[in-house]
Amino acid sequence: MRRLLALLVLFIPGVIAAYGIKLMRDALFSEFYPLFLHIGVQFIVGLLFFIAGLGFIGGFIVYRDRKKQKKKGNIK
Repeated sequence: MRRLLALLVLFIPGVIAAYGIKLMRDALFSEFYPLFLHIGVQFIVGLLFFIAGLGFIGGFIVYRDRKKQKKKGNIK
């Protein structure tokens, strides 16, 4: 049950980051969504979604590695 919960905790930010990439791509190719007032706003929101999702996943991995006392260059 704990592994399933951990998978969901990582899956949801991954979906948010993927949606952010989609919003940025659509803004670059001029596919405008009426929810956003301007195409630049759509790109900024997509960038924020991408950074937030990627940051959460990266922070989770760093926290897990610190908890298990893994260090960079410690290969044995």
